[in-house]
Amino acid sequence: MMKTGTKRTIAGAAGAALMIVYPLAMFSCGRTQHFELSRFLGPDMCGGCHAAVADQWKNSMHNLSHFDPVYTAVAKHLRKGLTDPDEIAEAESCVKCHTPVGFVTGNPTKVSDDLDRVPDIAKQGIQCDYCHSATGARKMYNNDIRLDPGHGMDNAGTKRGPFTDSHSEFHKSAYSKFHTESGICGTCHDVRHVVYGTKLETTYEEWLGSPYNSSDSNKRIPCQGCHMYQRPGVPATGSTPRPQNPGEAAGGGPQRAHIYTHYFVGANAYVPNKFGDAVKARMAEERLKNAAALTIIDAELSKGIVKVEVKNIGAGHKLPTGLTDVRQMWLEVVVTDAAGRELFSSGKLGRDGTIPAGAVVYNTVFGDGKGKAVANLAKAREVLKDYRIPPLGSVVETYTVPNLKAKTVTVIVALKYRSAPQELLDAVFGAGKIVLPVTTMAEAKKQIAL
Repeated sequence: MMKTGTKRTIAGAAGAALMIVYPLAMFSCGRTQHFELSRFLGPDMCGGCHAAVADQWKNSMHNLSHFDPVYTAVAKHLRKGLTDPDEIAEAESCVKCHTPVGFVTGNPTKVSDDLDRVPDIAKQGIQCDYCHSATGARKMYNNDIRLDPGHGMDNAGTKRGPFTDSHSEFHKSAYSKFHTESGICGTCHDVRHVVYGTKLETTYEEWLGSPYNSSDSNKRIPCQGCHMYQRPGVPATGSTPRPQNPGEAAGGGPQRAHIYTHYFVGANAYVPNKFGDAVKARMAEERLKNAAALTIIDAELSKGIVKVEVKNIGAGHKLPTGLTDVRQMWLEVVVTDAAGRELFSSGKLGRDGTIPAGAVVYNTVFGDGKGKAVANLAKAREVLKDYRIPPLGSVVETYTVPNLKAKTVTVIVALKYRSAPQELLDAVFGAGKIVLPVTTMAEAKKQIAL
């Protein structure tokens, strides 16, 4: 089996590789507000009236952000052995978004706290009262959100949302433009190193620079326009219909043309399934399968050259997005002759579950400030490489098949995705203890007579 390297051209993005060094500026992750835990209502209380949306939220990645076993184990693994105080500050900071109610009420304050001893309300992750007590944001990263919670059961305060005429006998209600815009999502979905300022996650920034952030209201699609329109069987991506979800926000409330769904599905099929929610796992796969498209370009195959175009057709951010030094999206290419004998392959997982060298992988690589790649985000002082596909952008990958003499060949291409590399999981949990699902996002197959 022979493999060669690849050449790459990219459309819709600045380029395939970047070298960015950020100044040694402080980006605080400290609690800019501190509240008593008693000021927050638990999700069960909200679900008493908002049963449908509470049921959607249950076992979502928002609900499970504190319990996600891969996140907690990897975060603690990356914290071990650090001695530099700047690196420690970053490694400890994940709780600000993963356990936000706990963070703003003082437990946990860092990843190395005993996360099992966090109060029950705070364990419920990114939850109703946290988001609906938001009034705005100081910065659009590192969860620097402004909060105005009530005072518990006796004085529930004002809950904010997308409707101008909401009414409740239990709490005050107010319209909030902030809750209809991408900014409320961006407060957590853009992340910068708390000391070095390195951009570690840029999902919101990617949307800001995308065609979906249009000044034309008829073309503008905020984060909510996809992720809070999706429900089972309705992927609601940029490449699919996004029909409204009529219904009522609370039991006995007025019928609305659209109720924002609260499944909060991204690309993670493993965690919801682990907690018994196969529906949200399937929804994650539906979203992935409607995000990209593949085209096989065979004009130069007689010279042994295969080209594959990969296009981002459905995501309002880059593919992949989020923690993209960990998340993996890659191409698997196989060329066979008329008898089915394999002439060439690239990107086929090895028996140990790792992606072989030479495969095309769409990801981000961070560096130590001196050009050396680092595997631990806490050490990330620069971006050495950002090779991903921008919204509605495309890349063309070129493969060379050596000694191609067959008269007829079949080219099979698949775009694959998983949430973390097997080698990281093996280092954290032990070899083969956890194997994440691999989703085929898109496929293409072409038989070609040379």
